[in-house]
Amino acid sequence: QVQLVESGGGLVQAGGSLRLSCAASGRKLFMGWFRQAPEKEREFVSAIIWGNNLTYYSDSVSGRFAISRDNAENTGYLQMNSLKPADTAIYYCAASTVPGNVRAPDAYRTWGQGTQVTVSS
Repeated sequence: QVQLVESGGGLVQAGGSLRLSCAASGRKLFMGWFRQAPEKEREFVSAIIWGNNLTYYSDSVSGRFAISRDNAENTGYLQMNSLKPADTAIYYCAASTVPGNVRAPDAYRTWGQGTQVTVSS
């Protein structure tokens, strides 16, 4: 059973950067990041295939965010640059041990507790 612990959220001004971390125990096929703003549905942000480092991004963050993983540390990262107020949300990391659509929330079996990211204008 994979367990996930997130860290790295906070308050930042527009144009700034933050890096989120997701410490994971156990085997996983892929790890994803999702976000949920107030009164909105959870949306896909980015994902990485743990074994081959293949990455995926939503159109809204492509070119600004970068997902990565450290195999030795068993930790995933989401580097967020050029942040905008529209990026304000609770960010969740998630992982799965079985194949699935990395962009779909229901493909993930395990979720982190979430970390708040607030971008001020």
